[in-house]
Amino acid sequence: EVQLVESGGGLVQPGGSLRLSCAASGFTFSGYAMSWVRQAPGKGLEWVSSINSGGGRTSYADSVKGRFTISRDNAKNMLYLQMNSLKPEDTALYYCAKNRWAYGGAEDYRGQGTQVTVSS
Repeated sequence: EVQLVESGGGLVQPGGSLRLSCAASGFTFSGYAMSWVRQAPGKGLEWVSSINSGGGRTSYADSVKGRFTISRDNAKNMLYLQMNSLKPEDTALYYCAKNRWAYGGAEDYRGQGTQVTVSS
């Protein structure tokens, strides 16, 4: 059974930083691309970032480019999202998601999410 468990969310002031983590189990983590998606209050799901299976290829939404960094540790089955220079508009429930293939594809599993709130 695929399990994705996010952690690391919280309340942070504008300009602050947070590091989200996602513990994966139930599948061969190193064989799949992974993504972060988010959902702000009252809005739909928004793709944030993706990383290929080996970790050498990353992509970001324009809204977070230059501020967020996605990474993974295949030895530990962990996915990360380093978020710097946070803005109030980054407030959302952040989900870790497994992609269908090594280099991307649709997301087929998602965790329960971790809340990030950016507010002074």
